[in-house]
Amino acid sequence: MTAMSTATHSAPVLTATPRRRRPRRSWIHTVIGIVLVAIMLFPVYWMLNASLAPAGNSLNTQWLPLDPDFSGYSRAIADQGQNLVTSVIVAVGACLLSIVIAAPCAYALAQFRIKGTAALLFLVLISQMIPGIVIANALYTVYTPLGLINSIPGLILADASQGIPFAILIMRAYLETFPTSIVEAARVDGCGHVRAFWSIVLPVSKNSLITAGIFSFLFAWSDFLMALTLTTGETIRPVTLGLYTYIGTNDTDWSAVMSTAVLSSLPAVILMIVAQKYVAAGATGGAVK
Repeated sequence: MTAMSTATHSAPVLTATPRRRRPRRSWIHTVIGIVLVAIMLFPVYWMLNASLAPAGNSLNTQWLPLDPDFSGYSRAIADQGQNLVTSVIVAVGACLLSIVIAAPCAYALAQFRIKGTAALLFLVLISQMIPGIVIANALYTVYTPLGLINSIPGLILADASQGIPFAILIMRAYLETFPTSIVEAARVDGCGHVRAFWSIVLPVSKNSLITAGIFSFLFAWSDFLMALTLTTGETIRPVTLGLYTYIGTNDTDWSAVMSTAVLSSLPAVILMIVAQKYVAAGATGGAVK
């Protein structure tokens, strides 16, 4: 009896291992994702395809550029080269001006105990909701006596007015999580507020700086309304305005239009590819405390 009970208790217990269920619908999700990406990227492909087509109506463009024609690019470079340079100067200037103004403002709103901080942030948020045509008309009234119409500094100031509020909101969200003990240690070592901000806060906040700068650059690079309102001649003309010189009432050279669109898209695409990791880190830097 004892031997039987011992053998019974010592017998191994066999358990069935559960089989892993493979996701049956994973391929369906993959196909749906590919279709959605293809739909979103189709305008980009058609822009490239139409830019390689001979001059004429875009409706006659083939689905594949089997016989590419680069005459549209040569015309776009010849006609829009100066406009591209103007857009680069205005966008870079607006980006730098936005960062110079937004960085100390965001740091002060995030770290210093200032009365009315909530009201200031509310005003900054409200400024993002003002229609651009209202700001453009107001700036035109101010620019006329100052002689800033048809000038690069005028366009830089106008485009920076759109990038500064957004840069403040982006950078403040990150600087709220900045450890104050680092700044306090620098203050003990003899650093002033400006030195601590310049030597410690800014280098550590590189991701948020790059993120705010890139968005400010893109706002200025794609601006059309400010340029249309604040420029009346052909000497100072961003590429967003130069693009419409090819569009006529009865005849439109779509090859030159699409070639100019491709050339104007390259700086933004290259910038986003190079700074992608900084943008991802800076955009989510203040999300979790």
